[in-house]
Amino acid sequence: MQTIGGLSIENGTDRIGIHGTVDLTRDAMGLARARTLASTLSAIVTALEAVSLPEETADGARSPETVKNPFA
Repeated sequence: MQTIGGLSIENGTDRIGIHGTVDLTRDAMGLARARTLASTLSAIVTALEAVSLPEETADGARSPETVKNPFA
């Protein structure tokens, strides 16, 4: 897992999860975060381009399941 500000990037077996937020401010810290984010996303794209990929992962092809709203 990698964290950039409040953004978490988690590597799973068949997907990469990106959760949270990050502020890219107009200062040195914002620039550092932007560079880290850009290099991380570039590495992800490079890794995905290097392998043969299916159209969708097995669970990505499933229809979304409708559940009762627990707050209603």
